[in-house]
Amino acid sequence: MFSLFVLMLERAGLIIILAYLLVNIPSFQNLVDERWQLDAKVGLILIFGLFAVISNFTGVEIQSSQVIINQSFSPLSPESSLANTRVLTIGVSGIIGGPIVGVMVGLISALIRFGQGGADPYIYVVSSLLIGAFSGWYGQQFMQKKRWPDYKEGAAVGALMEVVQMACILTLGSDFGNSWELVSFIILPMTLTNSIGTAMFLFILNSTRRQEEQTRAVQTHDVLQLANATLPYFRSGLDEESCAKVADIIQRFIKVDAVSLTNQDSILAHVGAASDHHKPSKKIVTDLSREVIHTGEMKEAHSREEIGCMHPGCPLEAAIVIPLKVKERTEGTLKLYFTDSDELTFVERQLAEGLGNIFSSQLELGQAEEESRLLQDAEIKSLQAQVNPHFFFNALNTISALIRVDSEKARTLLIQLSRFFRSNLQGARTNLISLSKELEQVEAYRQLEQARFPERVEMHMDMEVGVEESLVPPFLIQILVENAFKHAFGTRKQGNEIRVVIRKREGCIHITVKDNGYGLDEEKTQKIGEVAVTSESGTGSALENLNKRLVSLFGEDSKLQFVSDEKGTTVTCTIPEKVKED
Repeated sequence: MFSLFVLMLERAGLIIILAYLLVNIPSFQNLVDERWQLDAKVGLILIFGLFAVISNFTGVEIQSSQVIINQSFSPLSPESSLANTRVLTIGVSGIIGGPIVGVMVGLISALIRFGQGGADPYIYVVSSLLIGAFSGWYGQQFMQKKRWPDYKEGAAVGALMEVVQMACILTLGSDFGNSWELVSFIILPMTLTNSIGTAMFLFILNSTRRQEEQTRAVQTHDVLQLANATLPYFRSGLDEESCAKVADIIQRFIKVDAVSLTNQDSILAHVGAASDHHKPSKKIVTDLSREVIHTGEMKEAHSREEIGCMHPGCPLEAAIVIPLKVKERTEGTLKLYFTDSDELTFVERQLAEGLGNIFSSQLELGQAEEESRLLQDAEIKSLQAQVNPHFFFNALNTISALIRVDSEKARTLLIQLSRFFRSNLQGARTNLISLSKELEQVEAYRQLEQARFPERVEMHMDMEVGVEESLVPPFLIQILVENAFKHAFGTRKQGNEIRVVIRKREGCIHITVKDNGYGLDEEKTQKIGEVAVTSESGTGSALENLNKRLVSLFGEDSKLQFVSDEKGTTVTCTIPEKVKED
């Protein structure tokens, strides 16, 4: 009996060594972490099924309470039985994977054992299925508690599963005397072996999990430091300068082979492996990144083909690509690359997803600050317009001159001046106002300007019926009209026209402001609205800030579009239709 125990312990030791190697393989860790998913269950069945095959073919042949040298792949004689670590393998598979995995591994082991022959081989078919079901049920209880059995609980369930095996031999054997003799000889060594083996397997698994938790704790600390270090750069938006610094910081804190950041079109930064062809300022080169930008969902790649880089000799073999979103809109991607696909584990996946959420929040915070700054800038410009001595005193001088000759018109202009200033104050404190309010501001400005120069500029308003309550950014049309009044016509005294056209098409509001002035040269047309353009009567910053506000509120498609030639300038803008909710 002692010699059998030693032999069985050697067999169990083989399984334990394999287990130790297995639990340190990232792909197996992924299967264990996702064991409730169907594809993970299939993987666990295949792995533990292989263990079951090894357990059966490394068994010790027993005949008449004597240990016989194992015949390896040779069938057993009709009088022989087989002592092996099959119960250990099936029991552990059920504890880890649940009932489905336990029963399927039990079935694989049962078929192998039945094929080996020996005395009453059908017994081991029944016992294998029962052990798989019982251990799977036991493991499922711990799955629901989201923890693993400790080594003491493992030892107890291992011993219990061997008791189930012995009970099947006694109750299902064709000859009770022979069954009793066999059970008496093998029960103690096999129970001890199975109990110790199960306890050791779970001890190794729990130790590995504790190490992972400690690693995650360290990673959490690193992530907090990382978030603090990257915040100043992400708040400034996605550009090459800030992204290059962010990529360096990420690679310093996280164990990855390369880090890349993109906007919707181009690589903004890439540090680490493959820097020779994944270069900033180049168009996005991987199909995987384009797919993430299109779908807005995190993607993984576990091969060069899945990454989709066409460069020969690219060392990148695995990647996680995380969308960076602002207001549910994908503005770019964060990509973590690995030169060994096995390094992409569940831990890295969870870490990458968390980083994506943090960085998206940082970008959104930065954009909110930019919107606030732009709104404050608009307020400052509005207040400046109120106290601008030229505008203010010109308006007052015009009204003063009219009091003696046309008091009613002077009264009307005074009301318009008051309305203009009041609209400036109200518009500076909100992101959107109705078109009707915006056009009141435009009308007030028009009347004040035309009172000073009655014949100089004619303004025509063409607005489709039913769009009056559509929301637009404050000062949108007023700034465009004011810009035309000031800059379009030079010193020309007559024949000057400004036309404002507002239409509703396909769920959008289309706004056009057109003049018949002298137009702009090609260089200024390309720059205006994108950067401040200095002129004799202004800096062009109002159009630049207006453009930024449109992009922040509605996206790139809403930017101002300028077309200019010697016949005049046309400015168009398209924004999604939105009305104020009651």
